[in-house]
Amino acid sequence: MFRPRALSALVAAALFAALAGLVAAGTLHGLDQWAVEHAMPGGRVGTKPTLAEALVPFLHANLGSALAIATEVVALPASVLVSLLALLALRRRRWIAAWLAVTVVEEVCKASLERPALYRHGVHVAGFDSSFPSGHSARALVLAAAVASARPGARLVAAAWAASLLVLLEVGGWHTPSDVVGGMLLAAAVLAALR
Repeated sequence: MFRPRALSALVAAALFAALAGLVAAGTLHGLDQWAVEHAMPGGRVGTKPTLAEALVPFLHANLGSALAIATEVVALPASVLVSLLALLALRRRRWIAAWLAVTVVEEVCKASLERPALYRHGVHVAGFDSSFPSGHSARALVLAAAVASARPGARLVAAAWAASLLVLLEVGGWHTPSDVVGGMLLAAAVLAALR
């Protein structure tokens, strides 16, 4: 018999796997294409960061609008290096293990899963070809959970930050809706397994 948390982890993992299959098969192409055309007023729209840009905050950041600046600033704590350093500062091994798990799964998926091409103004947005799942979404939820666990008084702030980031990742043009939901499901699976 499964414990409720183990069952939650399995359900979230199954939903993540199903969503990955739907993205790869193009089943969610219409939703993601609509979002690229109509729901991403931010300036980044699908640009894939280089390794240096992923590790160094604000390196070649697009700061051309208030929305772009807000997205860059709010996303900073969920970047690879900053989120890892924050978790190391909390000195809790299980949160670092959760961070490692979501980051490894993110990279494996991005290396192996390719969605049908998305276009903006008739131009192929190559950055979205392999953008599933959103690592920023997954790392944000892990970091918010870690902060809430270590500092219960900061729960509301951590939750508000993570929720605003999930919205900004899509509106700011960093990720499609399916990417963001994929990151959320990935984090949910790992966090449920962790407890």
